[in-house]
Parts: sequence; structure tokens; C-alpha cells
Amino acid sequence: MKDKRILYVSSEVVPYLPETEISSMSFEAPKMVNKQGGQIRIFMPRFGNINERRHQLHEVIRLSGINLVINDLDMPLIIKVASIPKERIQVYFIDNEDYFKRKATLTDEDGSLYPDNDERAIFFAKGVVETVKKLNWSPDIIHVNGWLAALLPLYLKAYFKGEPLFSESKIVTSVYNQTFEGTLNTNMIDKIKFDNIAEEHIKVLSTPNFVNLMKVAIDHSDAIIQGSSELPSELMDYMKASEKPLLDYYSLEEFAEPFTEFYKTKVLQ
Repeated sequence: MKDKRILYVSSEVVPYLPETEISSMSFEAPKMVNKQGGQIRIFMPRFGNINERRHQLHEVIRLSGINLVINDLDMPLIIKVASIPKERIQVYFIDNEDYFKRKATLTDEDGSLYPDNDERAIFFAKGVVETVKKLNWSPDIIHVNGWLAALLPLYLKAYFKGEPLFSESKIVTSVYNQTFEGTLNTNMIDKIKFDNIAEEHIKVLSTPNFVNLMKVAIDHSDAIIQGSSELPSELMDYMKASEKPLLDYYSLEEFAEPFTEFYKTKVLQ
């Protein structure tokens, strides 16, 4: 993977959030590519339960300061950055006072989904792309992890489709069994259509549940990785039916060689 540029976009990454299947892989995969001489960037949301002082986050003024329009509202984008100790890996944090200040990630203390998770997902997708544009950094691969990041493939292929920086980028989505009960805000589809994204791309989001959100990510990705040993059967069937390159599940202990081979022979071919 020497000199290849890979952008990792994840809803969670260790050491900034607790260890989960997603947060661990979102650290180990970039670390692996970094050791192979690849260039990597990691993006995640700056959730309010991330300790900024302990992890030495600081705002990057030259990248902050633009407004993203979400459902006809101007929402300021703040970019923070930190380095993972010992790894010489930079992590960029997408921040906004309204969306990410609360002291939790995706659910409140009762375990209920935040009602604006749909807007947070749109903001995260747009924020990543606008920041990478400011960095003028053209990735060979964009690897998406976690359902909060699941709108990124759609926005890259539909909303930002004329952006030359990403014209050669290949999108890989890892599908994990990080599901949620019920649906996101049922007006989600209208908020995405506000960005002039055609309904044909997002019809399934009239019911914005976990499976349908991941279906949209799969539809707009170039390759898929099974991120959990078990997934809802509907998603497994959908992944296989997509006829896109599909990598089976591999654990943290054994993923390195299959991932590298998949990147080289199936994604970058």
C-alpha cells in the first residue's frame, strides 16, 4: 500500500471512544496501512464525551469557519485535530455546537436515539468532504465505518459527483452489526432531497431504519467488507446481490493480509 492515500471515515475510533468492533478496526486498519508506507487520514465526529484536554484536541482555524446548509439552516463547521500517541497518525474531528456538544454519542441516558441523528449524519458527510477539499488531498480509497457515516458514499456519488478531487476515489463500506431500534427522523428523506439528491437514490429512506441506511451506503460504494461475523440476513443478502467486490469477515487478529489484498486487487484494480 506504499504511497496509496486512504481516507478512513468512522463514527468511532479508539482511543477517543471505548473499544468496540468499529472503533478498534477504525484504528487498526489505518495503523496497518501507515506501517506499509501508505498515507492515511482519519475523520470522526467530535462527540461531547471525548475528553479534549486528555487527547489534546485543538481547533484548526484554517479548516474551520465555513457553514454547511442542513435542511435550509446554516450550521457552522468546526474542525479539530489530534494525534494518536506513538502512531504518528492524525485524526480530524468534525464538530458543531448544536450537533455534537452533548455528553454522549448517538443515544441519550435512556438509550433513545437523538432525534437529530439524521441531520448529524448529513452534517458529518458534508463536513468530511468539505474539509478534505480544503486539505486538497485526493484519496485513492475512502473507507467508511459505522452507520452515522453511512451517508458519505451517497453524498460523494450524488451531491459532490462533479468534484475532481474525488473523481478517481474508490469507496469501501464496512458493514457492522451496530444496529439501532426503530428509525431515525422520518423527515430524513426530505432533508436529503433538499440537497437536490434524486429520490431514486434514497427511496428506501422513507423508512430510515438501520438496514435501509446501510442499503444506501452499499448502493453507492464500489466495494463492501463484512465487518461483523453476523449481520441481519436481509443485509447479507443485499450485499451479495449487489455483485460488488465483497470481503468476508475477518477478526482483528487476522484481517491485515486479507484487507491489503482486497484493497490492491479488488478495490484499486
